[in-house]
Amino acid sequence: MSQAEAVSAPNFIRNQISEELQQGREGKIVTRFPPEPNGFLHIGHAKSICLNFGLAEQFGGDCHLRFDDTNPAKEEQQYIDAIKEDIQWLGYEWAGDIRYASDYFDQLHAWAVELIKAGKAYVCELNPEQMREYRGTLTEAGRPSPYRERTVEENLDQFERMRQGEFPDGAKVLRAKIDMAAPNINLRDPILYRIRHVHHHQTGDKWCLYPSYDFTHGQSDAIEGVTHSVCTLEFEDHRPLYEWFLNNLPVPAKPRQIEFARLNLNYTVTSKRKLKLLVDQGIVEGWDDPRMPTLAGMRRRGYTPASIRNFCDMIGVTRANGVVDIAMLYSAIRRDLEENAVRAMCVLKPIKIVLTNWDEGRVEGLRAPGHPARDDFRERELPFTRELWIDADDFMEEPPKKFFRLAPGQEVRLRNAYVIKCEEVIKDDQGELVELRCTVDHDTLGKNPEGRKVKGVIHWVSAEHAVPVEVRLYDNLFLEEAPDADKDKDFLEHLNPESLQVVQGYGEPALAEAHPEAHYQFERVGYFCADRHLSDTERLVFNRTVGLKDSWAKIQKKGS
Repeated sequence: MSQAEAVSAPNFIRNQISEELQQGREGKIVTRFPPEPNGFLHIGHAKSICLNFGLAEQFGGDCHLRFDDTNPAKEEQQYIDAIKEDIQWLGYEWAGDIRYASDYFDQLHAWAVELIKAGKAYVCELNPEQMREYRGTLTEAGRPSPYRERTVEENLDQFERMRQGEFPDGAKVLRAKIDMAAPNINLRDPILYRIRHVHHHQTGDKWCLYPSYDFTHGQSDAIEGVTHSVCTLEFEDHRPLYEWFLNNLPVPAKPRQIEFARLNLNYTVTSKRKLKLLVDQGIVEGWDDPRMPTLAGMRRRGYTPASIRNFCDMIGVTRANGVVDIAMLYSAIRRDLEENAVRAMCVLKPIKIVLTNWDEGRVEGLRAPGHPARDDFRERELPFTRELWIDADDFMEEPPKKFFRLAPGQEVRLRNAYVIKCEEVIKDDQGELVELRCTVDHDTLGKNPEGRKVKGVIHWVSAEHAVPVEVRLYDNLFLEEAPDADKDKDFLEHLNPESLQVVQGYGEPALAEAHPEAHYQFERVGYFCADRHLSDTERLVFNRTVGLKDSWAKIQKKGS
């Protein structure tokens, strides 16, 4: 099935907005993507990116990129740069300038002062442990803080002194005064501001107290005129608080929060804390290691923007939590690369073939299509010579009955070339295979041999003209379907020790021209991508994106 034929899964938010527009209830649609710059974006963020930017595209609206930079201790410029690059790589552009929550710190502070003056916020000195105790439980109401009834004047004085830096980190917080007996714990006097003497990457040392996410989020949306604040289901319980702030402050707009189910992928960890642990402990090479579920890692592995966008469209947008089979993601990239990847031959486990009835020094230039179904792909030239490389998996000295590849006395066709027959197996003194001596049937180029049927076809490269390549064979980073589900077990115990295997092989001459991020189907082997850091090395490096088999597509076909 082609990209154009892929059927979109249900998207309840898209349907809802469409209905609102038809009924004239909405004007211009404005969405936003608000990442925290404390790590690289991962495949779960891709769903949110495609949803928010996609809604804006479909309905002629705007999507803002706003960094939620309220915790500078964990934020870095490299994360900001990586996030911008990932969004543009996926093919999206944000409306207007990049925005930061810190752009609104002055207004947020002014609104916090308004809440204090209205008797709706107070400075509290309970430590975190005491605050948890006073907060109560799901079945037990909370207790008022002993500082809850401070006067407006005292709270204004304390809050200003907090701003001036008189108190150490954690000494005091500003809390909203809502309802300590509310069934929704988020309404039990939530924190609005914390003291943090930390340099901020955007505002420098202007502030030593920073607003909470809950206090920042809705007001930032309102300032920007966001109409639909789309977020994942874990924020559903925060919606009453989101609305409380909007209803108790003179905000210029009233955005609406809508929640959807986040993307959960099996054999994958998407917690940024755990991904950072993998990086910090050197378990992976970095945030863009091709085994990582980060967009940077997936890009380096060979995923295309089209494949990720199509995958997000395939899984749809619902309110039902579930786990998506990673095979579905593999299916999306196979579908794209099947249509768009250049074909090439590459031998990963080389065995030398010597054609005893081919003249030494003779080179025949054979031709092969760049893609079997694309006339716009350039033809490849395949030098055919006396000595060739084939893959060790394509030879068996004592083959089983239905082994249709090369064996002593058995014939096989070389892809896009001749039929050859194995005549002799040469071994060294230790009994290790050195080379295979074969004969070539000169009358089989482009046609079948007369009087016999040759079933097997194998790939090959000329030993004289082959390009040495390093091939990195990537697999799932974890062996367990839900590697971090068991809270009593360290998720690192489920690491796959064979998630990366490096082999030295030989590719056809055309691979010497590979540019970073060029995609190939290595015929009979899988889909590969020239490493995007190719220009930094003195050798050709190809990363395996995915194998050729598509089990998910077969399952879907069987079930339909």
